[in-house]
Amino acid sequence: MAMENTGSFRKPIFNLLELEKIQALVVNAKHMKNVPGRKTDVKNTELIVGLFRHGLLQGSYTPDRDQRELREIICYCRSLIEERTREINRIQNVLEGANIKFFSIASDMLGKSARAIMKR
Repeated sequence: MAMENTGSFRKPIFNLLELEKIQALVVNAKHMKNVPGRKTDVKNTELIVGLFRHGLLQGSYTPDRDQRELREIICYCRSLIEERTREINRIQNVLEGANIKFFSIASDMLGKSARAIMKR
């Protein structure tokens, strides 16, 4: 079975096929974009099937399930870190808007000494 790599849309389908032990080939969307013709979903599907039957499709690298899950966890951790940084910047901007220069007192907004100062 062949499917076009269109970002996150293919992930749940690919995971289900993998669980059922169905070999799926993920094809780079750029290769499909360069093929002339109308680009409807039905025509695109027919084109992918035809190219797959003739062995003309080259699959993209797809890491195994463990590696994909590890990548998702790392990506989620990064997003949490980025969100924390955005919140710290928002706190700093609110304080500076109130003419409180907190960073001239403490270098780490959420550090131990900063929390102790804020409790007072």
